[in-house]
Amino acid sequence: MKHEPVIAVFGLWHLGCVTAACLAQEHFPVWGIDPDEGVVRDLKNGKPPILEPGLTELIGEGQRSGLLKFSSDYGEALREATVVWVTFDTPVDENDNADVDFVQSRLDDAFPHIRSGSIVIISSQVPVGFTDNLHTRWKAKDPEKEIIFSYSPENLRLGKALKSFRAEDRIVVGFDGDRGRDRVENILSRFCPRLEWMSIKSAEMTKHALNSFLAVSVAMANEIARLCERTGADAKEVERGLKSESRIGPGAYLGPGGPFAGGTLARDARFLIQKGIDFGVETPLLAGALESNEVHKKWVQEAAAQLLEGVEVPARVSVLGLTYKAGTDTLRRSEAVNLGIWLTQRGVSVVFHDPVVRHLPEELAGQFQLTNQLSEALSGSDLLVISTGWPIYREEIKPELLQRAMRRAAVIDQTRFLAGAFEKQNEVLYFAVGKPRN
Repeated sequence: MKHEPVIAVFGLWHLGCVTAACLAQEHFPVWGIDPDEGVVRDLKNGKPPILEPGLTELIGEGQRSGLLKFSSDYGEALREATVVWVTFDTPVDENDNADVDFVQSRLDDAFPHIRSGSIVIISSQVPVGFTDNLHTRWKAKDPEKEIIFSYSPENLRLGKALKSFRAEDRIVVGFDGDRGRDRVENILSRFCPRLEWMSIKSAEMTKHALNSFLAVSVAMANEIARLCERTGADAKEVERGLKSESRIGPGAYLGPGGPFAGGTLARDARFLIQKGIDFGVETPLLAGALESNEVHKKWVQEAAAQLLEGVEVPARVSVLGLTYKAGTDTLRRSEAVNLGIWLTQRGVSVVFHDPVVRHLPEELAGQFQLTNQLSEALSGSDLLVISTGWPIYREEIKPELLQRAMRRAAVIDQTRFLAGAFEKQNEVLYFAVGKPRN
């Protein structure tokens, strides 16, 4: 039987849990490591720190097979590992500036326990040049210890992470030199046959460039959509016209909808803007995408203000979906939360519904009502906001239901998630990004 290398997956949030579980599924012996003892304790009990369809079951399979183990003890987890895969989710502040020191300090803590000759694969979101700087930093700490570095940017999509980890299109791999390349190839080729090899700095830059391109695309599409609303054009028709152009293509991020959220796209745009400052290179396009996105975050507020004008005080608004996208339970950067705060500051009563969120964080519990009953969420409401595209809403929310349950049947649906049921009717006021306003 082929002897597989022991892989230590370092950092156990979304990326790390998915990476560890998928590696064990491919029969690699895996140690999942995280300094947070609470996270490790929950994982040992089969409970990942974030909702991801299929992840709980896959972690359970890995543990039952004996291939997947978890620990906060660096010495224990790194003793036999010859590959260390760095998967910390790099934190960002409210302005989307990344706390890269968070990743750096944890790597420095682990360094004394990493075996000489090991390969360190970095998938955390870090600025271009980080891996080379880490190499220099560690070489100064221990000149005798030989570490081989690689950078492979993560490609996960919340709610579809297990599928996207297997990278249907390609995996970008940054690698300098040839030593150890066959070991990295042996691991990554299990998940995708097409590996795009390049230098480490090019791989780091590719991640920044990809997310920044998506950010620019989303911002542009939403600017066009807001103009469509005022001119009488329909942004969905414009989207179809653009995607039928051979120079753009059907997969382009050109759909009208909400602002980009969650921190991922903005974090990479900020990385590049900062590099521009460092090297004296102007980046007005990237800065403009972030500014445009901030403007677009006000779209729901403006639509709500228009639809609530003249409504008897206190108005009641139902917000369906708390998480920033379907398929996850994370509230990080949730625009629904921001909308709720904005509404309550204006004296509006807000009730939330979400199929996976059972409790509001302590700092929000006193401001909003949360219910797991759709009928209760809709009862007596003056406005319904579809914030997250959970399938249950498409199944349950129909014009006739809103006419019965709500005091005033009006809907804000940024992404046209419910377009099939609402666009061709006149009984319910229906607002969506890029839809002409009558």
